Amino acid sequence: MNALELHAIHKSFGGVPAIKDVSLSIAPGSRTAIVGPSGSGKTTLLRMIAGFEFPDSGRMALHGQWLVNEQGEVPAHQRNIGYVPQDGALFPHLNVADNIGFGLPGNSAGKRQQVAQLIERVALDPAMASRWPHELSGGQQQRVALARALAQQPKLMLLDEPFSALDTGLRAAMRKSVSKVLAEAGIATILVTHDQAEALSFADQLVVMRQGRLVQAGAPRALYLNPIDEETAVFLGDALVLTALVDQGLAHCDLGLVPVSDVRCQGQVRIMLRPEQVLLIAPHTATGNVQGRVTDIDFGGNNCLVTVELDPPLSSRPVKPRSIVVRSPGLDIPAVGSRVGFSIQGQAHVFR
Repeated sequence: MNALELHAIHKSFGGVPAIKDVSLSIAPGSRTAIVGPSGSGKTTLLRMIAGFEFPDSGRMALHGQWLVNEQGEVPAHQRNIGYVPQDGALFPHLNVADNIGFGLPGNSAGKRQQVAQLIERVALDPAMASRWPHELSGGQQQRVALARALAQQPKLMLLDEPFSALDTGLRAAMRKSVSKVLAEAGIATILVTHDQAEALSFADQLVVMRQGRLVQAGAPRALYLNPIDEETAVFLGDALVLTALVDQGLAHCDLGLVPVSDVRCQGQVRIMLRPEQVLLIAPHTATGNVQGRVTDIDFGGNNCLVTVELDPPLSSRPVKPRSIVVRSPGLDIPAVGSRVGFSIQGQAHVFR
């Protein structure tokens, strides 16, 4: 039995569709990340799962129990779903211990013990129990918000952009920490984020939304390497998209002959390579006859973007120069103006 099942969910605001016929399954103990551009409907979908909004039509079940169906809806406070918002939403008039223990049943001694266990669980210093929210860093506030949500022993955890206000280095550390805590608790989790890299690293299942529709769902690696269309490919990361003529498993394109993942494909198509699949090598060691000249470098330490202007094909007609962007480690980066060849790693993805 899945932790969460959505069936044909639809929602409109003022006659304008926000969610269109979305169906989705969430496995027990799994981590799902929902991504999409602004206005794609991902936050609206999360709010409907939480019970803050109700769909116009469709059904929703949590561990086999209906939350929404033709007979009615279960209100948010009865769903046993944890929710951590972007800003943590801690009560400013309560200290850390009281924030975490808010709503916990039992006597004071029992609540203190539970709060202490939760503080330890989210890796906070026990001395912080008496601090006020304004005395905490952003990362500490998010840990308190997570502990407060875990205190209710939820069947499902919803994370709404919880790391977006944190510094880059802290975001990665918090993401790993939260992921570990939720995995140990065995709680299925849904993360909504604008950060594609964050979604790819956090999730077991990645869901891409666009204009209120679920465009593609699956394992993050599968979606990154085999996106359903060009828009999804570019949204999930840098992509090199080329027009090609495919014959017998090989694509004839600006980079020469490139093997493709779909050997059944024939004829004129569009193919995709991720920048890390295209390695820059010395021209005399290139396996193909396509070469180029480095025109620009966007230095980023271990992750640099190198712009290469390809040599024009032999032709009596003038051809507009074509440039591609390749990802390269800073240690071996070629100088601007130098000539390079190419080595293709793996296979190109074919858009059908």
